[in-house]
Amino acid sequence: MRPAASDGPGPTGVWLIGARGSVATTAIAGCAAMSAGLHPPTGLVTETPPFSGTGLPTLSSLVFGGHDTMECPLPKRAEHLAAGGVLPHGLPAAVHAELAAADAEIRTGGPLPGDSRTDDELITAFAEEIRDFAQRHGLARVVVINVASTEPAVVPGGPAVGATGVGSASAGSSSDSDSGLRSSSDASLRPGPGGPGPGDSAFASAGSAPTAPAPGPGSSGSTPASAEPPPSSADRLPPSSLYAAAALRAGAPYVNFTPSTGLHHPALADLAAASGLPFAGRDGKTGQTLLRSVLGPMFAQRALAVRAWSGTNLLGGGDGAALADPAAAAAKNAGKERVLADTLGTVPEGEVHIDDVPALGDWKTAWDHIAFDGFLGTRMTLQTTWQGCDSALAAPLILDLARLLARAHEAGLDGPRPELAFYFKDPDPGATSALPDQHLALLAFADRLRETT
Repeated sequence: MRPAASDGPGPTGVWLIGARGSVATTAIAGCAAMSAGLHPPTGLVTETPPFSGTGLPTLSSLVFGGHDTMECPLPKRAEHLAAGGVLPHGLPAAVHAELAAADAEIRTGGPLPGDSRTDDELITAFAEEIRDFAQRHGLARVVVINVASTEPAVVPGGPAVGATGVGSASAGSSSDSDSGLRSSSDASLRPGPGGPGPGDSAFASAGSAPTAPAPGPGSSGSTPASAEPPPSSADRLPPSSLYAAAALRAGAPYVNFTPSTGLHHPALADLAAASGLPFAGRDGKTGQTLLRSVLGPMFAQRALAVRAWSGTNLLGGGDGAALADPAAAAAKNAGKERVLADTLGTVPEGEVHIDDVPALGDWKTAWDHIAFDGFLGTRMTLQTTWQGCDSALAAPLILDLARLLARAHEAGLDGPRPELAFYFKDPDPGATSALPDQHLALLAFADRLRETT
């Protein structure tokens, strides 16, 4: 039975980057289904007893919108997902009105091919769209969440790399060199005083903006745009960082559920620190790395020496297509490797290979082979196979994070939230990589929120 949720302060906006993707569609449809009592909140940690009385916004109070460059409307996207077994049969029809309402709040992202606007102009435009969303719905606040396809990793000093991602704009990924947006002294980038929320007059005047459809895990799964990305140079921010900067300017808490750069760009460090806003991420932990964060500490605690840890991911859909790019795959694998280094205290031999298998669609198979030494050097192995649906694994985490960040913002908390490391491959500084410890930190965070109600 679902624990009673306390009434929140009012409707809360969830602005999704990659809003017509598989993860976003599943999250929106799932939220509507749970709000109507059609399905139990399986996989939703914030609907378990430890979170009762914490003042989280209710599921029924969430209002969805976002940015995407794909045109397939959410109701049709949901039908595709139901045909593929991702959503229950009949659910798209049952929540058609909610999907259509969310689709009406999706704005075209960018930069699109031929778009000559500067970074600052793009951020301003995105900000205006989120501000309009917040004002029209009378939202207490908006949480921006990046669920677009993974963009190639930023290479310091290198040229900008064009990135076309499912559910995202075809756009350039830049290097770390300075640009007009890199300085926190640029007043046009600063959020309103104290990071005001959408319900505040300061928010309305600042303009709000989601992060640019940067490719990221769990994205649309629709066909990537075939047009060439616009010309880009080393002095442009990557799309994910454009949207992250826009979220800060909007006074909106920000979550990066992808391996893309987002707020981790050096140009945004001072801006994020001065924003007065809570933010979290990056790269949602949904499958293979979730298992690694449990098994790694086990080997370390039992004093078993791991000699090698290799893995293979077979996946399709938009994420598979995006990760076929070696640079995007490298960005994705960095978090997987970091978990092992942190939990084992060393980096074992082996690496993760990612193979795009379009026939798998939204389903993924992750295989790990672990070679370790036991007592007296006895050599042993452990093999694991994880088969799951990325969208169904990620969607409840998106809803959890939207509620937790909204509540943190209401409680006056700001800066990175390492307490939410439970949800990420690459958690914010100060967090452990071991899942049991991360869970304890999350429960302590729930207690802290409860104390502020």
